[in-house]
Amino acid sequence: MAGKFVLKTSGDQLVFDLLASGTSEVLLTSERYAHRTSALEGIAAARFSAPFEAQYLRMTSSTGQAYFVLHAGNNELIGTSAMYPSWRAREDAIAVVKANAPGASVHDRTTAKEDVELRQARLLRLRAPRRSA
Repeated sequence: MAGKFVLKTSGDQLVFDLLASGTSEVLLTSERYAHRTSALEGIAAARFSAPFEAQYLRMTSSTGQAYFVLHAGNNELIGTSAMYPSWRAREDAIAVVKANAPGASVHDRTTAKEDVELRQARLLRLRAPRRSA
């Protein structure tokens, strides 16, 4: 069973989601990336790390909802799950990530035009005069 990674823009950055096979359920959302290459490396890290139990950190939110974080072998954050109503639902989601991520395809929802616009937005932000306090 293999899901899919969906690479998309979020503001002036890139992010990817891991979707379960045959559904549109988002299992994992990545950190934000400034460059396409970095986002694709994040997807590769998710594929590699997902099967290993030690890479999952199980958490509980301040509202009592269960969620998990997937880390790479170097302990860098790869992605964070959705919130689940119970620890059992979280464990089920982890099992789905383990089964789906290693063989997941990549669906790039960005376009070359969007990529150029992202770079231009970053350049404008860098060139903007800084205001002193």
